[in-house]
Amino acid sequence: MIVNSSLDEVKKRENALSIIKNIVETKGRDSLFDLTGLSGGFIANPSELSLLETYVGPAIFEEALQEVGIEHMGGEKVLPLNRTSSGILATILTLVKKDSNVVHYLAELPAHPSIPRSCKLVGAKYFETDVFDEFSIPENTSLVIVTGSTMDHKVIDEDEFRKVIEMAHEKDIPVMVDDASGARLRTVVFNQPKACDLGADIAITSTDKLMPGPRGGLMAGRKELIDEIKVKVNQFGLEAQPPAVLAMLNGIKNFNEENLINSFDRKDQLFELLCKQFNNFEKTPTGVMISAEDLADEIEISHNLSDNDLAFILAFILLKDYGIITIPAVGMPGASATIRFDLSTSDAFNFDLIDLSKKIEASFEKLLDVITNEEKCREIVFSF
Repeated sequence: MIVNSSLDEVKKRENALSIIKNIVETKGRDSLFDLTGLSGGFIANPSELSLLETYVGPAIFEEALQEVGIEHMGGEKVLPLNRTSSGILATILTLVKKDSNVVHYLAELPAHPSIPRSCKLVGAKYFETDVFDEFSIPENTSLVIVTGSTMDHKVIDEDEFRKVIEMAHEKDIPVMVDDASGARLRTVVFNQPKACDLGADIAITSTDKLMPGPRGGLMAGRKELIDEIKVKVNQFGLEAQPPAVLAMLNGIKNFNEENLINSFDRKDQLFELLCKQFNNFEKTPTGVMISAEDLADEIEISHNLSDNDLAFILAFILLKDYGIITIPAVGMPGASATIRFDLSTSDAFNFDLIDLSKKIEASFEKLLDVITNEEKCREIVFSF
C-alpha cells in the first residue's frame, strides 16, 4: 500500500496543493479545472472587505446572514461555523451524554468520519445503517442523525427521511441532519423540502458544496438548540470568522439553482462517452463517478496496490497532466476515495465533455502503465 495512515493522507493533500500552486503560477488559473463540487469561492466587494474587523464584521454580517441563511436552510436561527464537521462536533458535545446511544440513518454507508469520531470523543455508543428495516432507536438514545446526501451524492428517500424524524420525535429525541451537499442537492434536483421543514431539529450544510461559498459550515434549526450549541462552538473556537461569514452570506445570495439543473442534464452525455471505454462509471445527480473498488475492477493487470491507492494515483495523474482536481487528491483524511467529476462547478461549464472524456481515458491508460512500479506510483502521489 502507498497511503497507509491519516498522516499519509495529509502529506498526499499537501503535495496536491503544491501541484495546484505550481500550475497557477506557471500556467494560470485557467489551466485548472476543479471538478470536486467543492470549489466554493469568496465573493465580496471592496466596501464589504473594509468591514472585516474582529467585532465590526460579526455585527454587520452575522445579522445579515440570519435572514438569507434561514431562507436557504429553514429553521428559526442559523449559526455560521468554520467547518461542517465543527457543527457536528459541537452538536454532539452539547446533546450527547457518555454511554448513551447515537443512531444514524443514511442512504449509503459510510457516514462522514466526523460523526463517529465525535461520538467516540464523548464516549457514546454509535450505530449507523443504510438499511431502513434495520434502523431502530434503542433506549437511552441522545441523538438521531440523518444524512440527506452522502459524500458520494446518494440522496435519502424522502418517505424514509420523514419516518426517521417521526420515530425520533415520538421518543422526544432530537434529530440532526448532516445536509452538507443535500441542502441544495435534495431541494433543487430532487425537489425535497428543507430538512428543518421536514421536522429536523438541527441541520448543517457545507457552504462550499455546490455553491459559490467558502469552506465552512452553516447550521440551522430550533432557536433554543442553536443557542445551546453556540455556547460549545464559542468555548472551543469552532465559530466562523468574519471573512468566512461574509463569504457565506454572498455565496448564498449568488447560489444559482440553474447551474445544478444544467449539470443534471450534462451528466448523461459524459456518462455515455465514458461507457464506451469503461464498465463501472456511475451517474451522480450532478456528474459521474467511479468508486475505488469499481476502478480496481477495470484493471486486469496484476499489482500489489490497494483499491484506494489506485484512486489516489489516478487522481494525481489527472491533476498533474491535465489540471483536473478531484477529491481523492485534495480531500481531507477520511474523505471518500471515489473519483467524482462534478459538472455543477464553474470550471465544468467551460469544459468540452468530449475533451474531458479523452483526458480521463488517457489518465487511466497512464495508470495502467505505472501500477506495477510501486516506487513510480509513490512518486506520483507524494512527490511534487
